[in-house]
Amino acid sequence: MTDGLMLPPGAGTRLPTAGMTLKVGASHSATWSMFEADVAPGFDVGAHRHAAAEEVFYVLSGELDLLAFEPQRLTSGDWQRWTSSTGETVLRGGPGSVLFVPPGCPHAFANPGPAPARLLFLVAPSGHESYLAELGAIVAAGGPPDQSAIAAVRARHDIEQLTPMIPARLP
Repeated sequence: MTDGLMLPPGAGTRLPTAGMTLKVGASHSATWSMFEADVAPGFDVGAHRHAAAEEVFYVLSGELDLLAFEPQRLTSGDWQRWTSSTGETVLRGGPGSVLFVPPGCPHAFANPGPAPARLLFLVAPSGHESYLAELGAIVAAGGPPDQSAIAAVRARHDIEQLTPMIPARLP
């Protein structure tokens, strides 16, 4: 019999440049990874899609703009203005809001407010922590992030970038 994993509040592996704490990852599960994420004001992950991965985002505190649909017109600009063929638009979600993303679905989140937001993030298959470590190294270099380097890392990890990632506003 195999034991499970129990973590007290605040425990896990902190990925500081990604603003995330890995709770469960590939070393524990072949199926999915789980993170607690701090989303700074102004951060925009950029619209993107995965060919194979599924994701779930659960807002714990603060507010996030959430997108999970195929837009009528896919533009490389502001995803917050996208509309689906059924009239769906971006949701401003607070605590308790859920974003489920099936494979192939364009999705994004951004913190439009003045305060940080927190979310619980699950992704299957596991191993997303490797991508976040590579992305964190690019962001840690300082200055505006190298969008071509971000796109290359994302391409290696089943992520098609649709709009640019925008880092958090500086205080």
